[in-house]
Amino acid sequence: MSLREKFFPENRLGLDRFWNFSRGGIDNFRTGLRDAVSGVEQTRSRMMEYDQLLVWAVLSLMLIGLVMVYSASITLADGPKYANYSSNFFLIRHLISLAIAIGVGVWAFKIPTKVWDRYSPVIFGFTVLLLIAVLIPGIGKGVNGAKRWIPLGLMNFQPSELMKFAAVIFAASYTVQRQEYLHSFSKGMLPMGIAVALVGGLLMKEPDMGAFVVVALIAFGILFLGGINAKLFGGLIVVGLLSGAAMIALSPFRRGRMLAFMDPWQVDNAANKGYQLTHSLMAFGRGEWFGTGLGGSVEKLHYLPEAHTDFIMAVIGEELGFVGVVVMIFLFYWIVRRAFLIGRTALQLDRSFAGLAAKGVAIWIGWQAFINMGVNLGLLPTKGLTLPLVSYGGSGILMNAVAIAMLLRIDYENRILMRGGKL
Repeated sequence: MSLREKFFPENRLGLDRFWNFSRGGIDNFRTGLRDAVSGVEQTRSRMMEYDQLLVWAVLSLMLIGLVMVYSASITLADGPKYANYSSNFFLIRHLISLAIAIGVGVWAFKIPTKVWDRYSPVIFGFTVLLLIAVLIPGIGKGVNGAKRWIPLGLMNFQPSELMKFAAVIFAASYTVQRQEYLHSFSKGMLPMGIAVALVGGLLMKEPDMGAFVVVALIAFGILFLGGINAKLFGGLIVVGLLSGAAMIALSPFRRGRMLAFMDPWQVDNAANKGYQLTHSLMAFGRGEWFGTGLGGSVEKLHYLPEAHTDFIMAVIGEELGFVGVVVMIFLFYWIVRRAFLIGRTALQLDRSFAGLAAKGVAIWIGWQAFINMGVNLGLLPTKGLTLPLVSYGGSGILMNAVAIAMLLRIDYENRILMRGGKL
């Protein structure tokens, strides 16, 4: 019998553990402690694999959009422009777009983030070619004086929507690769400026100034978050403001819209350039606190043009009231907030591209929603931008779904790393 069994027979189990610790050292002790405190492992196993609240917020916007697109478009068949369409035409088309978008989104979720990083220049270059193709007679399709679509059978694809996504991944990859040159104008700012100017020139040929504004905000917003020189960024803002002012001043159409925005109720403006804005404001006014009820909008009865696309927020304000508008704003706020937090977590895990791409999605969704709502509420000049995830439009819904899928993939990979796994 050993000395420890002779002197301490009643506590053999505890002594065995002590003896093993003294022999095996601190590593065995830590292993035993980790096994004893099993709550730590249970807490890790309860971590979800994806952000459920983010998914519910996105699905909520899609479902609200489906209902409101149907409500806003159900009477369009009564007018001469859509006389050959049924009252359910836009509902069915929107359902098809949602089904395609969700299917593609599920597929995009399976793509690792590093793949988007690797192929971002190829995707950006391919999208530039599509922007050129849409301007070629016989390929591009014109609607309401704008040539922005390529017919693909089930839907008319809009390359400018793909460019928004391409701008996110290209700017994120560029910022990571050029990190050491971000304080240099010639090596940091200028190449991105040339790329954005090229895209802007093609978009203005369509014309699609709204998409150009969003692409520029995405690209330079990511550069700013990536740590670009503050003086260069300040100069960029000045150049952007001057360029915008020049485009308005040199275009009689845009100049007229700006004057109408400043005084939409003036008699000439209300009947011409300010027509959409005045009827949008009347829709919000009729909605008051709780709205006129689903389907109760008057402005959608051929008074408010593009009620199911650019001005769907006005119909929401009229039928669901102030409460409905606040709910919509909160859902967008939640998506943008979660996207920024996912991006911050990725950066903390030394995943620079993933972090900047997630924040790029936040900039895209946040700014486009803000501009659309601002136009509907008369806070910004009238501009043709849809409400993300809500408005009718196959290309917009499709690319929004791909962006959200990439965001969820980034979050999914973050959670794997936080559990101690490997990618």
